[in-house]
Amino acid sequence: MFDLEKEEQRIYKLFEMERDLHKNGFEFIAGVDEAGRGPLAGPVVAAAVILPLDKRIVDLKDSKLLSEKKRQKVYEEIKKNAISYAFEVVDEAFIDRYNILKATLIAMKTAVTKLNPKPDFVLVDAVKIPEITIQQKSIIRGDKICACIAAASIIAKVERDKIMRAYDRVYPQYGFCRNKGYGTKEHIESIKKFGRCPIHRKSFSVKGLEI
Repeated sequence: MFDLEKEEQRIYKLFEMERDLHKNGFEFIAGVDEAGRGPLAGPVVAAAVILPLDKRIVDLKDSKLLSEKKRQKVYEEIKKNAISYAFEVVDEAFIDRYNILKATLIAMKTAVTKLNPKPDFVLVDAVKIPEITIQQKSIIRGDKICACIAAASIIAKVERDKIMRAYDRVYPQYGFCRNKGYGTKEHIESIKKFGRCPIHRKSFSVKGLEI
C-alpha cells in the first residue's frame, strides 16, 4: 500500500542540499547527471535540471531505481514542473576520437549552458565540469541523495533510451530496444554474429571480444 506521507518525507529530505544552498542566497540550483557512459554503442547524454523547492514529485529518485514505465511517468512530471531543464547528446564518433570522460563533461557543460534561467549553483553527480564559471559541487552518489541530480538522471536516461529505440529500428539485430547498447550477453553474441554497426564505440572492448 502506497504511503503518501512517507513518500513526501523522503522527497523533502531529498531536497536538503537545495534548501541549504537557497538559504545561502542561491536561487537557481541545477542538478546535472548523465546516461550512457558504459555502453558499447550509442551516445552519452547529459541533462541539467532546476527544480522548484516547493514541488513534490512522487517517485523522484535515481533513474536506475525506477521501472521504465514509472521512469517515464516521473520524466513527464519533471518536465511539467521544472523551472528549466535541458539535455545534450554527444555521439559515439566523438567518444572514439577523444574519450568517454571528455564526451560526458562536454555534454554536461552544454546542458548547463542551455538552461534558462541560468543557474547560480550546480550540483553534479560524481564529477566536476571544467570551464564553467558557475559555482559547482561534485556529489558522490548524487543521484541517490539530491533531488535535482535525481531529476537530471531521469531526463538523461529517458532521452537516451529514446535514441536507442530509434536505432533499434535501423539495426534490429542488436536488440538495442532491450539492452540500450549495454554489453549484455545477447548484445555481445549479436556482435560476434553480425560484426559491429556504425553506432558501436570502436574504442570500447569486452574481454574476449574486440569490437
